[in-house]
Amino acid sequence: MPLDSFSNNLAELRDESKPIIPSKLANVSTVSSEELLLFLDAWVNMGFERRRQIVHYLVDLAEEEPKLNFDAIFQACLYDPDEIVRVRAIEGLWEYENNSVIDRFITMLKEDCQESVRAAAAQALGRFALLAELGKLRPDDRAKVEEALITTIDDREEGLEVRRRAIEAIAPLSLPKVAEIIQKAYHSEDNEIRVSAIYAMGRNSDPIWLPTLLKELDNPDTEMRFEAAVACGEIGEEEAVPHLMGLIHDLDTQVQQSAIAALGIIGGSEAEAALGECLNHPEEHIRAAAEDALEDLGLGKDPISFRII
Repeated sequence: MPLDSFSNNLAELRDESKPIIPSKLANVSTVSSEELLLFLDAWVNMGFERRRQIVHYLVDLAEEEPKLNFDAIFQACLYDPDEIVRVRAIEGLWEYENNSVIDRFITMLKEDCQESVRAAAAQALGRFALLAELGKLRPDDRAKVEEALITTIDDREEGLEVRRRAIEAIAPLSLPKVAEIIQKAYHSEDNEIRVSAIYAMGRNSDPIWLPTLLKELDNPDTEMRFEAAVACGEIGEEEAVPHLMGLIHDLDTQVQQSAIAALGIIGGSEAEAALGECLNHPEEHIRAAAEDALEDLGLGKDPISFRII
């Protein structure tokens, strides 16, 4: 786009008397360095609420249209004085895997004055913990991520939300220290920490957690059952299938759907049969979840396309 046209779009965007037209924000996708400077010059002259609205729309657009790329803007917004903008900028970079943001996320985790931002930064580092476990991160970057998350987890003065997000974030790393962290969190007296421990067991993907997860599928707490079902799917052991089948009849809709999704991830003849039966369930949300799960298994929703036992 010619710079004159780009500048005109920015002028309209900066005019707070006019409503934001989300579709026009596509014009700031994949900006050049010169366009980014123009954008930031306009940005600093906008009020907090306007900036919040824009970054909110940008995150939504990036999720809806994968071809749009606002990474340069999101990275700039990591330094915004408004905590809501910083959080949304972190969320906008959820699929960004360039190690250039690691140091900034670590700084935000350790130093940001807002707990919501520190928690979001911890979650963002979880992506790099996973990349490290897959061998896709340099050893020095892996060490930095590990150190930052472990320090946060061990900091008893840190807020609960930040510590639990750090526990979830570090979970993919197959280290004895990580297993110890998850086990300790599971035995916490705080239920939110225990929920994070169950979630972390799934992200850790070690079958050693399966007996614990199968037990938690019967927990009276809805959130624990939900996370346990999700984690069973992540671990992928067929031993969990009969237990997950029981949750198809759970009183909570989200628990039902998480169990069905897990069956679709695990697969096998018993899971396929259970999903096939769900296609005739009287509840529409059960049928829809089963269709999605069968598609994940590559079987489609046609009952004759999979084996019933």
